[in-house]
Amino acid sequence: MDAPRAVSAAYSGSFSESASRALVEDLRAKLGGNPSVALVFASSSYAPYLTDLCEVLTIYGRAPLLVAVTGQGFLAEGAEFEAEEGFSVLFLRHPEMRAIPIALSPEEVETEDDPLAWHRVTGVGPKDAAGWLLFANPHVLPVERLLRIWNRAYPAIPVWGGLAGGASEGETAVFLDRKPVEGGVAIALQGRIGFHVVVSQGCRPIGDPYTVTGADRNILYTLGSGSAYQALATAFESLSEREREKAHGQIFIGLAVSEYRDEFQQGDFLVRNILGADPSSGAVAVGALVRVGQTLQYQLRDPNSAEQSLRKLLLDNKIEFFYDREPLAALVSLCAGRGKGLFGVAGRDAGLIQELFPRLPAAGFFANGEIGPVGKLNYLHGYSASVLFLS
Repeated sequence: MDAPRAVSAAYSGSFSESASRALVEDLRAKLGGNPSVALVFASSSYAPYLTDLCEVLTIYGRAPLLVAVTGQGFLAEGAEFEAEEGFSVLFLRHPEMRAIPIALSPEEVETEDDPLAWHRVTGVGPKDAAGWLLFANPHVLPVERLLRIWNRAYPAIPVWGGLAGGASEGETAVFLDRKPVEGGVAIALQGRIGFHVVVSQGCRPIGDPYTVTGADRNILYTLGSGSAYQALATAFESLSEREREKAHGQIFIGLAVSEYRDEFQQGDFLVRNILGADPSSGAVAVGALVRVGQTLQYQLRDPNSAEQSLRKLLLDNKIEFFYDREPLAALVSLCAGRGKGLFGVAGRDAGLIQELFPRLPAAGFFANGEIGPVGKLNYLHGYSASVLFLS
C-alpha cells in the first residue's frame, strides 16, 4: 500500500489558466499520483475565477474531492501573502483515509438542532470521524449555532477550519468541487489518519482570576466580592507603563475551560471580546454568555503574547504527538488581524510553523473567523491561529 503523502505550493499573481495548470501538474508529479483531497485557499479577488481554477485543479490535478475558500490572504510553507492576488493549494494522498463532504444549507442549520438528525443528514455517526474540516460563508451560515450542534452531535471530535473572507459579500465564496455552495462545506475525515489541532488565541492572562458572582447573559456585574469594572481597572493597572500605552482595545476576557486547576496559565481560557464597560454601575459587557460560578480572568493581546502562545502550543504538540515522527501536513487558519497588523512584519505565524516543522507541506488562509477546539469543545475564534496537523 502507498504511504500517505502531501505537497503544497503557492501562486502569487492574477489568475492565469496556464500558470495554474503548470503549478497543479508540478504538484501532482511531486505527489507521485492522484490526490485523495485537494484544498485551495484563494485571495478574495479570485472569487470570479474560482470556477475556472477549480476546473483546472480537478482536470489536471485529478482530484476526486476539491474544496476551495476565499480569504483576505493565503499562505504556504512559511510564506504569508496578505492582501495579494493568488492562491495556495495542498494535495493530500492518504490510502487509509476516507473524506466525506457535506454541503451545508443555512435553512438546515437554522431549523435542525437534533444531533441524531445530523447523523442522518451527514451519514456520519458520532464517533465515525477522526475530525472535521469546516469552511463557511459568514454572510449566510450561522456558524456558532452550527458548532453548538456539532459539539453535541460529535462530542470530543475536533473541528478545524475558518470563515471565508472578502472585501465584499460578492468576494466571499466556498466551493465544493467545481460549484459554489451557499452556506458552507463540512468534510469528515475517516480512517487511520491523525488529526491534531492547535488553537493559539494570542493572549496572556493579566491581573487575578475571579469567580463570576453576578452576571446576566453577556453582562458581568460582579467578580468575587467586587465589581467587574473594578477588576478590569485593577488588571489594567497591573501592566507596565509601556503595556498600558498600547493596551487600548487589546484587553479581553478569558473564561476558564476547566475549573479544576490550582493555577491558570496562558491557553487555559476561551478568549472573548469586551464590548463595553460602565464605571458608574461596575458592569462589563462581553462577547459571550457568562454564568455565575465560572472562573474569569482578563487577558492582554500583544505581539509577544501571540508569538509565545503559538510557539508553546506548537512545541507541546510536537513533543506529545511528533517526537519520533513528522506530521504529514499542516492546514492553517489565521485571523485577518494577525500578520503585519499584529506583528509589524509578514510571515511570523507561518514562519514559526516552518521553523519548528521544517519542510512540512502547509497551506491556509487569513480568515474572517477561525475554527478550532479549546478543551473538548469547538468554537469560532477571533485574533487566533488555528493549526491542524494531519498524520
